[in-house]
Amino acid sequence: MSERLTNASAGEDAAQGRWRSSRLPQLGSSIFAEVAGWKAEALRKGLDLIDLGIGSPDRPPTDSVRETLAAAALRTDAYGYPSSAGSIAFRRQAAEWMQRRFGVTVDPERELLTLMGSQDGLAHLALAVTDPGDVALVPDPGYPIYAASLALAGVTPYFLPLRADNGFLPDLDAVPGNIWRKAKFMLLNFPANPVAATADLTFFERAAALARKHGVLIVHDLAYSEMGFDGYRPPSILEVPGAADIAVEFHSLSKSFNMAGCRIGFLAGNAGAVGALKELKANIDYGVFEAVQEAGIAALKEGIAALEAGRPGVSEIYERRRNAFLRQLRAEGWDVPAPKATMFVWAPLPFRGEETGDRRTSRVIAKEMLEETGVAVIPGDAFGREGEGYVRIALVEEPERLAEAARRIGAFIRNRVR
Repeated sequence: MSERLTNASAGEDAAQGRWRSSRLPQLGSSIFAEVAGWKAEALRKGLDLIDLGIGSPDRPPTDSVRETLAAAALRTDAYGYPSSAGSIAFRRQAAEWMQRRFGVTVDPERELLTLMGSQDGLAHLALAVTDPGDVALVPDPGYPIYAASLALAGVTPYFLPLRADNGFLPDLDAVPGNIWRKAKFMLLNFPANPVAATADLTFFERAAALARKHGVLIVHDLAYSEMGFDGYRPPSILEVPGAADIAVEFHSLSKSFNMAGCRIGFLAGNAGAVGALKELKANIDYGVFEAVQEAGIAALKEGIAALEAGRPGVSEIYERRRNAFLRQLRAEGWDVPAPKATMFVWAPLPFRGEETGDRRTSRVIAKEMLEETGVAVIPGDAFGREGEGYVRIALVEEPERLAEAARRIGAFIRNRVR
């Protein structure tokens, strides 16, 4: 009997392996599942969890946006298949927002594509613009979907190290000539997740010049365009003259308008690359629910109104949270650099076991912190090899709760280094 059970178990294991792609381990999501397990265990132990791990906005969209969504969802004609390219009304509104926000002119018919959130586009773009065996330049650390999308498409990544000594900007001059010649596209993300770094137009002008020289498409992920602090307004790479010849840019309504669960964003820029992704998506989905697109139109109109009135939008919320969190964290003895943008703090670890000779990774320290304090953060190695030695902290709680998290972290640190 036991032998039959053993054989059956072995057969089940083999079957599970047979129907599991070898690409899956390359997707980089295992750490997030691991952290989810840590959080579940902390809750089972009765800890008061302060989850600063995932960058999901904790506030809803405005009343007006939600009312627009509700009214549109109640219409009986709202439930047919939408266009995979997105409604022309949404694309025109997105193009108007680009003009008002960045001074950039985008053709809503040819140079703009509606997406089920920017991650939808980031996951599929490599499939649309590359062939297996091509090379793409991607940041390290970087948002996990960057490398995952290459694994799905059979594209070889060339990692651009983002390090503190260069302001977490990639050293584009250090990329070998043979890599430039092989590269199909270069992915940039400023303001950056997870490192919270920023870039100015001078950097984008340099990147655009190199891309033009080598025939490389620039893919810019601008999900945090409306989260600049201390008067800083993140620029669009499409502000560089002629950039639409060699660049596309992803925009997300998730962070800018608290619409993460709605799944809506867009790609703008080079007509050829936009058209390639449009063609691919026409074969794999039917686009964004029309009611969500109408809510997106309402949000973009509100964004334009805020720009014209000089109102800060969501940036004011996250700047206040950043200040409260870092003020308390510094009072606890951990002096972390203040980000100029994004909803994240990229924090170099204040200790790594050097005092005791027991050197520990960011993953081990993040796990210990959660187990002892109930504060969840993401270890830096979740975003690439260059992320080791850091943790990413998401500002997704109100200031009082963030200050409480900082106090707990401070006690944790003091307990380790005393």
